[in-house]
Amino acid sequence: MPFENEARLAQFRSSRGALLMGSAILIGLFTLLSGFGDAEGFVHANRIWHEGRFVWGEALRSLAGFQFGMIMFWLALWKLGDFGVVTVETQTLFWFVATIIGVALLSGRILRWPAVDQAVSVGVLAGLAWLMYRGAR
Repeated sequence: MPFENEARLAQFRSSRGALLMGSAILIGLFTLLSGFGDAEGFVHANRIWHEGRFVWGEALRSLAGFQFGMIMFWLALWKLGDFGVVTVETQTLFWFVATIIGVALLSGRILRWPAVDQAVSVGVLAGLAWLMYRGAR
């Protein structure tokens, strides 16, 4: 009988590992989608005023981006809880990094920055991540 119990234990560990891997993939996917949605919201929000006039199309695109981003963030929180990530600082850290990178890429301006400025921006993000991580402890 010990062999049978060991086989069940191995099967359990294997299926648990697969579930955790699936959750990790979903966390990454939901976080990236949340950051992308909010980045879209920020980029379009920047365009809602044109020559002193309110541009409804940009406002609606901004609203849709933020709404999509929030729904994806809620889904990321659902899976982050499976990993025991329950502090708001740590949860927000994932979103913040995805969003700021999304804004930088969607606006396209970061690609025109000098290399030293790009390197500093990575350092700043790393510093903010460190402070948020330490604050969550």
